[in-house]
Amino acid sequence: MYLVRTIRLIMKNQQIVLVRRPEGMASPDDFSLKTVDMPDIEEGQILVKNEYLSLDPAMRGWMNEGTTYMPGVQIGSVMRGFGAGKIVASKHDDYPEGSYITGLFGVQEYAVSDGKGTTLIDQINEPLSYHLGILGMPGMTAYFGLLEKGQPEAGQTVFVSGAAGVVGSTVGQIAKIKGCTVVGTAGSKEKCRYLIEECGFDAAINYKEEDLEASIKAACPDGVDVFYDNVGGPMLDTMLKNLARGARVVICGAISQYNKSEIYGPKNYMKIVTARGYITGIIVFDYINQYPKAVKEMSQWIAEGKLKTKEHVVDGIEHFPAALQMLFKGQNFGKLSLKI
Repeated sequence: MYLVRTIRLIMKNQQIVLVRRPEGMASPDDFSLKTVDMPDIEEGQILVKNEYLSLDPAMRGWMNEGTTYMPGVQIGSVMRGFGAGKIVASKHDDYPEGSYITGLFGVQEYAVSDGKGTTLIDQINEPLSYHLGILGMPGMTAYFGLLEKGQPEAGQTVFVSGAAGVVGSTVGQIAKIKGCTVVGTAGSKEKCRYLIEECGFDAAINYKEEDLEASIKAACPDGVDVFYDNVGGPMLDTMLKNLARGARVVICGAISQYNKSEIYGPKNYMKIVTARGYITGIIVFDYINQYPKAVKEMSQWIAEGKLKTKEHVVDGIEHFPAALQMLFKGQNFGKLSLKI
């Protein structure tokens, strides 16, 4: 007589947990690497194995207490973040096992979801990591922020701050596709070369070495019709002095301000009156129902060689705190993500 034992394999899940709210730039002490058992999924749920996790400037705001366009991450909770991965178990009819998917799955190896707010990837024509970058939230931010908010017209001048990042470089390339003159700023000669030689920008300004205002006037003699701002601070103040009549200023981010306790407000805001223009903001989640259309069009541009991207991938979830600091120190070159 044989004794038959059933051995249940207990899956483990590594998570990055927020343990305190940062003061200034987030540090490794603000996070903890935690290992927990994997919960069973219930009816209407899926289990996703993340393959890539996105690092985005918005994460710094999510660590603050209170609510902006979404509540801050609670102390002791998994750090909020976008993931791209594979459905390894499903009890949801609309999300078959084996499918690839993206969503706010958190900075962890595995995530349980009911499918709300996620995006199924119909086909993988590009690397999966692209769906966290140029075909993910940053790319959608660029697409809708420029086309819906900036409304560029052929022949106009589009200026992009923080242009070497995935949002900025995508904005510039879409503007070129639409027939615009495109100028951007970046923080190194290498990044400026990338914008001109790879992304097709007409000019790129190294704000760390050049006179910003003089360079803007030289590159945009008739003023700027669309200013897409990812930086904020003095950069925004300078740009407001160089607007063309009817200019649109699209505020996407203010990475220069995220780690500061006092926010720098624009001194030249009345220039928007002189220009008879407007300032608007972009929150990409407002367009989530339109993502499939944008992804399809941008995938076609990628296939045609009209849209390019650069990636910076760090291996290992344990490197999340250090990688996040890279983002705010400008040490990454391309879309920053973690490979799990």
